[in-house]
Amino acid sequence: MPTFWDGHLGQFTIILGQSLAVVVSLLLSLAFLLYMDRKVWAAVQLRRGPNVVGPFGLLQSFADFLKFVLKEVVIPAGADKWVFLLAPLITFVLATVAWVVIPFADGWVVSDLNVGILYIFAISSLGVYGVIMGGWASNSKYPFLGSLRSAAQMVSYEVSIGLIIVGVLISTGSLNLTDIVRAQDGRFGALSWYWLPHLPMVVLFFVSALAETNRPPFDLPEAESELVAGYQVEYSSTPYLLFMIGEYMSIVLMCALMTILFFGGWLSPIPGLPDGVLWFALKVVAVFFMFAMVKAIVPRYRYDQLMRLGWKVFLPMSLGWVVITAFLAQLQFPGYARWAIGG
Repeated sequence: MPTFWDGHLGQFTIILGQSLAVVVSLLLSLAFLLYMDRKVWAAVQLRRGPNVVGPFGLLQSFADFLKFVLKEVVIPAGADKWVFLLAPLITFVLATVAWVVIPFADGWVVSDLNVGILYIFAISSLGVYGVIMGGWASNSKYPFLGSLRSAAQMVSYEVSIGLIIVGVLISTGSLNLTDIVRAQDGRFGALSWYWLPHLPMVVLFFVSALAETNRPPFDLPEAESELVAGYQVEYSSTPYLLFMIGEYMSIVLMCALMTILFFGGWLSPIPGLPDGVLWFALKVVAVFFMFAMVKAIVPRYRYDQLMRLGWKVFLPMSLGWVVITAFLAQLQFPGYARWAIGG
């Protein structure tokens, strides 16, 4: 006898519930990751950081959220109102829907697409539109120039990120993110993960992720030598908050992708210990900690240095690594040819 959950409405309800669970969990996680981000910077600079609102300052992110929400939305007189308000919404929505294909554990995924990597590529490439629209609709030269620089930066480093991922796909033989994790499930625990055979690309992916998400030392679209805030300089209140949430969600997405591609996703690093979502969360937090440390200790690049690094260093290196990986996989070299998932 078919039940309510077997029908179209039941399936829609299940998917909606899963999506809401992922979004709410992400937003709560972002609040505490932002707190961690600020505490790491404070520790490096020998100061306290957030420590007033709530126990140990844990509620500071929620207080900042309320501050932004309760402020007045100011729209410049000459701005294109609808595009101006649509830009941060696009940035937030695209950063959120990319998480649909991220597996938190075995079977813990909203949509286990066979072409999950292509889906991530498609969504991340559309993120440029939110930045361009925000800069153009502000009707000011500063945000417009900032948006152009940001778009150029994001496009430049998406190319190298894509080629790095192609190397992992050659080793796995699948575009499915769950299959990529399962391909790293070997007898040697952490030594079976892709970070070892693809070690040079782990560093390149990490640096490219910093540039792709406008994180220091590549936060040029937002810093502009500390004079203005780049493409979102005319934004305030909730629209500005949506830009920032979208950016932080993209940062955590890059941490999750790095965990899945190179560090075994939800797999346990020690053979015999149970796998699960806890390992995935710990790895994402560890990568995010590295993001925070880079912001605290690395000086900012000039824009010409940023572009030179992307096109003259990372692009040739990642392209060369694709050729090397294909050659080693064809020779059935250990670690580079795991077309039988789990081999």
